[in-house]
Amino acid sequence: MVREIAVPSTGQAFKNNATVCVGTGRMGLALQKEYYEHLKLVQEKIRFKHIRGHGLFCDDVGIYREFGRGEVRHTFYNFTYLDRIIDMYLELGIRPFLELGFMPQALKSGEQSIFYWRANVTPPVSYEKWAALVKATLEHLVERYGRDEVITWPVEVWNEPNIPFWAGTMEEYFQLYDYSAKAVKEVDPRIQVGGPAICGVETEKWLRGFIEHCIKNNSPVDFISRHCYSANKPEWRGHYNYHTMMGPEFTINELKETRAIMADYPLTKELPLHITEFNSSYNPVCPIHDTVFQAAYIARVLSEAGEYADSYSYWTFSDVFEEADVPKAVFHGGFGLVAFYSIKKPTFYTFEFFANAGGELLYRDNNILVTRKGDRYVIIGWNWQSSASQTRSENQSCKLLLPAAGEQAIMVKKLVNGDHANPLQTWVNLGQPRSLNREQVGILQAAAEPLQTDAKLVPKDGLYEVPLDLVGNQLCMVEIIPVEDQSHTYVGLDLDYYGLK
Repeated sequence: MVREIAVPSTGQAFKNNATVCVGTGRMGLALQKEYYEHLKLVQEKIRFKHIRGHGLFCDDVGIYREFGRGEVRHTFYNFTYLDRIIDMYLELGIRPFLELGFMPQALKSGEQSIFYWRANVTPPVSYEKWAALVKATLEHLVERYGRDEVITWPVEVWNEPNIPFWAGTMEEYFQLYDYSAKAVKEVDPRIQVGGPAICGVETEKWLRGFIEHCIKNNSPVDFISRHCYSANKPEWRGHYNYHTMMGPEFTINELKETRAIMADYPLTKELPLHITEFNSSYNPVCPIHDTVFQAAYIARVLSEAGEYADSYSYWTFSDVFEEADVPKAVFHGGFGLVAFYSIKKPTFYTFEFFANAGGELLYRDNNILVTRKGDRYVIIGWNWQSSASQTRSENQSCKLLLPAAGEQAIMVKKLVNGDHANPLQTWVNLGQPRSLNREQVGILQAAAEPLQTDAKLVPKDGLYEVPLDLVGNQLCMVEIIPVEDQSHTYVGLDLDYYGLK
């Protein structure tokens, strides 16, 4: 059955924060050539405003050093690699969303670590030295990039302290937060600082505990941050991790619940909410990340998340990422929007399409978003359909009736589905090679492009009629662009002669 949807001529502001921030692997990876190439590609097409990742204070970036002989130790701050990283970010038009972590080896109080690259997660042996590190780093950034620039870079204290990413207690995290926030404000009170950067474990306990601690101790807090993943308990099969997924509305409901908790306190009621990580699976070896399912699934989140969150940072932009060891193949279930060899995954287009959306929201439901952008319409449609072991959604067919913007328009459609912009399937067809030769790279890069079609659109009774057929695991963008017909200026040109309409 085909639904008819009458789209109104006026709407409301579309709160589209899809491009405010994106995630990255640890900051030290930014020194790799392929990382740069992936970020350049993402910025050319999507144009994220901020980038947030781990490892600012880890030893591969090398900022914190102690030297000396015997019991006399001196602190030295080395910003050589940090300068290279930030220079590159700004060159590509993206600003850091700074995460303070993890613990430098010279400041660690224990041996607990996470990830293949062994990020130390223990509290500092000296909170005073930690605070001095935070302050010195920000002062260096202000000196190098200018105060007016650096005050636009939010600062988040640590990462997921409510799970083993923090070896201390909740109270010790609050202590780390206090020292960090004070150090940030000593550099410039306009720099935005916040937390607690938790994931979905004991969410209410941690959010209320953090907010109430800040109230009781008059601790600076400019935003609340948390993470959102929608995967159920994992099942491991060899090198890979599989989940069933909760629907994308699960993430939307988490945002609503967080906003409700924040609204209980005058301190946080009007503060920004930053989702500094979100995805479906939280594991970097889950094949779901490489699929067309993921593209449609994430579209549903982006369609509404801006109603509740000021940013929602997709984890991550690139498969140059090493938390679970060096990736073993071009498609390995990595988080990235871009696979190795600059091969765009289906979800790359989810963000590209939303980056292109208009600022006026005319219509939205669970599968369709209609926006206006100047004198054109931008329509995004999606239909996520889960694996055979889960409930499948029905194919969605509708006809949109849009107020005409002129006598003639062109309807340009870009399509992502099982047959188009699905390089994972092409990789399977190639025999799933571990290493790619140049020919295979070219085949996969071409397979990663969406299908583009176009058609002439002439209004009927003042309306454009736009059919939209969304089969399972499909994502599309339709742009309706008014055109000026200049055919009368071509004397003697008869395109009907060649069968053109």
